[in-house]
Amino acid sequence: MKELGIVKLHEKLVNKEITSEELIKDALTKSHKLNDTCNAFVTIIDDAKEAEVTDNLLSGIPFGVKDNYSTKGILSTASSNTLKDYIPFFDATAVKNLKDAGAVAVNKTAMDEFGMGGTGTTAHTGIIHNPWDLNRSCAGSSSGSAASVAAGVYPYALGSDTGDSIRKPAAFCGVVGYKPTYGMISRFGLFPFASSLDTCGVLTRSVQDAAIVVDAMKGQDKKDATSWDSSDIHLYKSLNGDVLGKKVFYIKEIVDINNYPNASEELKMHLENFHKSLEILSSFGVQVDALSIDKELLNVIPSVYVCLSCAEATSNLSNMTGIIFGPRGEGDNIFDMMKDHRTKGFSPLIKRRFVIGSYILQKENQERYFVNAQRARRLIVDKFKSLFQKYDALILPVSTGPAPLLENENDQLNSDDTTLLEEHLQIGNFGGFPSITIPNGFINNLPVGINITGNCKDDANVLNIAYALEAKMNYKDMVVKDE
Repeated sequence: MKELGIVKLHEKLVNKEITSEELIKDALTKSHKLNDTCNAFVTIIDDAKEAEVTDNLLSGIPFGVKDNYSTKGILSTASSNTLKDYIPFFDATAVKNLKDAGAVAVNKTAMDEFGMGGTGTTAHTGIIHNPWDLNRSCAGSSSGSAASVAAGVYPYALGSDTGDSIRKPAAFCGVVGYKPTYGMISRFGLFPFASSLDTCGVLTRSVQDAAIVVDAMKGQDKKDATSWDSSDIHLYKSLNGDVLGKKVFYIKEIVDINNYPNASEELKMHLENFHKSLEILSSFGVQVDALSIDKELLNVIPSVYVCLSCAEATSNLSNMTGIIFGPRGEGDNIFDMMKDHRTKGFSPLIKRRFVIGSYILQKENQERYFVNAQRARRLIVDKFKSLFQKYDALILPVSTGPAPLLENENDQLNSDDTTLLEEHLQIGNFGGFPSITIPNGFINNLPVGINITGNCKDDANVLNIAYALEAKMNYKDMVVKDE
């Protein structure tokens, strides 16, 4: 059952070949087993109840919720000690929409603390391990969601994406990671990291399942002023695989192996896989063009991301004082209590980001750093929006290869200048663009991914290109095999 997608599971439920209760019990059993090996969950909801099977494809089927989504009556920590006992009194809108569809949440997935960090190593419950190889990283921050979907616990889990936090874990775990257009899914009840970049999304094992889930999650919400009416967009029904005449582009300098004189064998193989996928698209009648983009503009992407995300995080998380939420700090007055709480509660990585964000937001520094970062973001977004007037999508490989070893996850291949290969997914967050990662083969028995990004509100087109490519690559619905 664990390799079945949503449509097949729904058919079996309707035909009474299986029951919702059986699916939930199976998911709970697998959750405990996976937690023993991968540390993928903060909470396992052992008392999850079956749901009525209706015409809705998601009804009766279990799923996972990233721990930065508010869940009514269920521990919601964002994998931080500052919220280690926090139990909300309301559901995030995205979670509520899925519950209304009859879906059943069975666990809260572990993540990098408050979504900061791309390694899966900063959760307050410990390091999250990749089910393909326990010595390797899942990336982050949606680490537990990616690991659990890859291991076949259920067909999908919720994620959030601020820089690449759905799409890179998807690549490293051999699953699909879909970040919709900004505002397609309400952020109400998603614990904020960087509000202008944060996007709700999903990790699945097929493009079809991603479309089905986001169809149920999306919708305008009066509780989120950045949400918009997507009622005329029907992602699942739009999937037909017809991509004849579509136009895609890639940035040739990023994928030219000659630009990496010290390239590893893994990087060489990864770029070979990428070019083979381009050939598949061309065989469908898709026009594939190699474009050059000003390297000076591309090179500022990581710095712009650091400036804006750290500044917004510093502001957003200023309410984590130990007074409103979580355990209180010690001290003789309120200021000492807050200082003690934040000093002891946050991991070193989070505190470093707060220091950077505070420095950027100081009055004397704002023009030089924060405002200039906003200007650079606008230049980047304008450039890609102009390209999306001519092309349907940007296509690039994800990262420099498969998941790194946990002991090496902070290593930087500066001599190869591979920064853009690692950081280009942030373009999707800068512009609020829809962006999806799908599996693109294996290197040394470890999965790698390819990413497709398109123009705002053109999600159906982006998913359909991914759907057509996925159909020719035979990596749909795969799970990590049990030992």
